[in-house]
Amino acid sequence: MTAGSPDAGTPLTTRSSYDAVAERYAREIGDELDGKPLDRALLDAFAELAADGPVADVGCGPGQVTARLAARHHARPLGVDLSPAMCAVARRGTGLPFLAADMRALPIRSGALGGVLCLYAVIHLDPAERAAAYAEFARVLRPGAPALVAFHTSDPDLRAGQEARLDEWWGHRVDLTFRYLDPAAETAALARAGLSLTARLDREPHPGVEHPSRRTYLLARRPA
Repeated sequence: MTAGSPDAGTPLTTRSSYDAVAERYAREIGDELDGKPLDRALLDAFAELAADGPVADVGCGPGQVTARLAARHHARPLGVDLSPAMCAVARRGTGLPFLAADMRALPIRSGALGGVLCLYAVIHLDPAERAAAYAEFARVLRPGAPALVAFHTSDPDLRAGQEARLDEWWGHRVDLTFRYLDPAAETAALARAGLSLTARLDREPHPGVEHPSRRTYLLARRPA
């Protein structure tokens, strides 16, 4: 059994599920940005907007996006992920700093960051948990700093407000819930947390590159 994977009798969590698949996940999606031109462009725009301060990539997984931020604009962005195994894989692969932490309680001082990036991680949280995460994003941002949040909105089988459950992934037992979110509702939730919308992008999936889901990117900012 892979290091970090749960024993048969151990209750599964989002953390232990991603611990179990961390190595395989990195191999499968480590080069995903090569086939996602819009994502690359958004990351470059975000990095330019966040140029005045350090950036946290929250829900960073194996660090492929963190590495792009480092290569393009930021010397040492911080990666944050719930899974210690993901952080270990990311550190080994990139040489950048990664921290295992819950996005609902970030161990970062208030007003410390010039930007927060969170791609496809809030989909594992229920509405109250997402509200807590958004409040944390607002807390750690400097006035005027941006946050970029991405999530799935629908796919051929599910629409916004519905969810998918996964109990096996690449031969490992997992317990993961993937929520499809409504962009208008998430925009309102960000606003309640103190983050005002700057821009929104909706896109169709890239065929053969990723799960065939429609996606939304919300760029918001903490008011100056």
